[in-house]
Parts: sequence; structure tokens; C-alpha cells
Amino acid sequence: MTSDFYKLAKEAEPALVKYLRDIVAIPSMSCEEERVIHRIEREMDKLGFDETTIDPMGNLIGRVGSGSKSIALDAHIDTVEATDLELWETDPFDPIVKDGAVFGRGTTDMKAGNVASVYAAAILKQSGLLPDDLSLYVTATVQEEDCDGLCWQYIVNQDGLKPDCVVITEPTSLAVYRGQRGRIEIEISTEGISCHGSAPARGVNAVYKMAEIIQDVARLNQKLKPHEPLGKGSVALSQIRSTSPSLCAVADGCTIHLDRRLTTDETEETAVAELEAMPSVQKANAKVTVLEYATPSYTGLVYPTKKYYPSWQMELDDPAIVAAVEAYRAAFESEPNLGYWVFSTNGVATAGMHGIPTVGFGPGHEKWAHAPNERVEVEHLVRAAAFYMSFAAQFVKR
Repeated sequence: MTSDFYKLAKEAEPALVKYLRDIVAIPSMSCEEERVIHRIEREMDKLGFDETTIDPMGNLIGRVGSGSKSIALDAHIDTVEATDLELWETDPFDPIVKDGAVFGRGTTDMKAGNVASVYAAAILKQSGLLPDDLSLYVTATVQEEDCDGLCWQYIVNQDGLKPDCVVITEPTSLAVYRGQRGRIEIEISTEGISCHGSAPARGVNAVYKMAEIIQDVARLNQKLKPHEPLGKGSVALSQIRSTSPSLCAVADGCTIHLDRRLTTDETEETAVAELEAMPSVQKANAKVTVLEYATPSYTGLVYPTKKYYPSWQMELDDPAIVAAVEAYRAAFESEPNLGYWVFSTNGVATAGMHGIPTVGFGPGHEKWAHAPNERVEVEHLVRAAAFYMSFAAQFVKR
């Protein structure tokens, strides 16, 4: 592996590791990212970024170059919590390096993507290899774990930044990813009539009405058909709750929460319609509702949105995918693996809502996301930085 980009990234390996350890040591759950955002801003300033801006939502946007073509390297820097601490072999917020990997909460999902992006942009500028006709943005985005894509809805709609291409740096095991299933969060609610629990026949139990719906939901999951290239959609019941005047009364309300994963050609409309068409839903006169997200960011800004996150996919002959394949060949003198994410990313907004050509490439493996003993290989940091530099060079040729 002798490309100039790889050599430059390899020389920066100690700095990559130190910076990753620094930002992993700062807890940054969704809506609590302020400290890590300012730490990343200091790194960008130290490395000579041309501009850094924190928008009203709290997203950090750094830039090098001022060309007419634009690429954004995106990494959300919020994480899930570190629970089940007895399962962790290390302190999740005191990152260590062992067996060639950095361990800690947020290493793979996805502060490693930010580290490789920041240093790729800085190295390109410092080495004089930044293409003249390129504006290269590095975005450290917020609230993704709570509401994927919300940050990019804001960046495009309110900040007015709509780059020619976005590289999502979520973990891909260093493969080129070109899409993902979407998802939607839905509630189904039934109503009953409460009465004293000693005489349940006097009322109507909302939970019993829901019981038939739950069975239909399970059957629906089995009936969903796969669609190429993203595979099969799914529906999972993730929560059930009920209301009643007391624990000695018949339930007068019941609600279930559904996690509906959407494959190719499945949309909000089709997902809602198939639930409303279920015989049990019609029999119970149940209500099907798409949920909304309206939680303040760490700055206090509220930017409401539906909890509908469209699926998206890029064709093999799309210039962004062609550039990614060529970038991998140029950086590593081998052929990339191609694939799709199992989980959801900010691509639901960049590609799914705004139609921006979007490529996935990131350090680490999906299996470590949200898991105890989360880690990322040090070599992945180096290779990801090399790829981002190579991609910038290839994309401007298209």
C-alpha cells in the first residue's frame, strides 16, 4: 500500500489516535453534545481549517478550500449511553488502546469517522494536495441517535448548505456503501370503557382489543416481501402501554409502538395504509399515528419533524459511487467491497429527502455500534483518512 494519501495518513496515526481518545473521553449523548462540539472546533482551528461555524442547532461545519465543487464528510458526534457497565472490559469514557484498537463508547459509532474526516481535510490542505476547484466541508452533527437526518434537514433548509456529494462516515468495515433501508415510528391506539375490575363485563378492555392487533402485526412482519437491492422490510413491536383509573379497573386505553423498517419502494403512505387495512385495526376502530420529534438540541433549538426516515440507494453508475470505487483503488491498490447498511444514518436526509448523491465509507464495524466494549481498529482510522483524501481527488474529476 504505497499511495501518497495512505503514506500521509499513516504519518498522522499518532495524532489520529490521540484526538480520538480525547473526544471519546467527553460523554456526548444526544442533546448533550456541546462540550465535544467545542473540542472538535478547537482541533479544526489548530489544524488550519479556513472556516468553522456552529449553527443555531449546534452542528459544527468546518471548511477547507473555496472551489465551485463541494463535498461534505459527515459524522454525527452524539452517542448512545453506556449501560450494562459490568459487561465492559474497560471504562467506556476512559479510552485505551489495546490489540490494535481504541476502546470506548462512540469509537465506532461514530467519532472515528469525525477523526478521519478532520485529519483528511487538514492533510489535504497542509500538503498542497487539496484540489483547486473544491470546497471540502467536515460536519460534526448532533441529535442523530435521537432523530437520524434531522441535522441535515436543518443544514440544507436553514443553513443553506447543499453540497454536491455527502460521504457518510458511519462504520462500513471500510467497504463502499450505497444505501440503506428507511424506517418509520408508528403508534396504534385503541380505546375502551373503564369499569371496576370486580365486574369486567361492564366495560370494554382496550388491551383485549389490542391483543388481536398485535397478532396481526406479527403476521404482517412474516408477509412482507423482499425488494432488491435493500432486502426485506420489517415491523417490530417495541413497546406496549395501557391506561386505567386504577389497578383495580379495566383498561380504557392501550398503545403499541412499532419500529417499521422500510425497503425499496416502501414509504410512509404504504406503511400506514397496510396497518390501517388490517382487519383487527378496523374492527377495533384503532388509530394509526406517525410520531413526531420535537426535542430541543443542546442549544435549546427545537426543529420538529415526522419520525419518517426514507430508504435510499445509489446506482452503481452514479458518479459519486464511481468516484468512490476509483478512490479506493487509487488509495489501496485493490478492489472495494460494496454493500448497504443494516441500520439507519443521516443519509435518510441527504439522499432520501434532499436527493444529494451520498456515499457510505467509514472506519469500524456495524456490530460494535451501541455494544459493550465498542472499539475501532487504529488501522481503520488511517485507511479511512486516506480514502477521504483520495475521494476528494477523484470526485472533482467527474
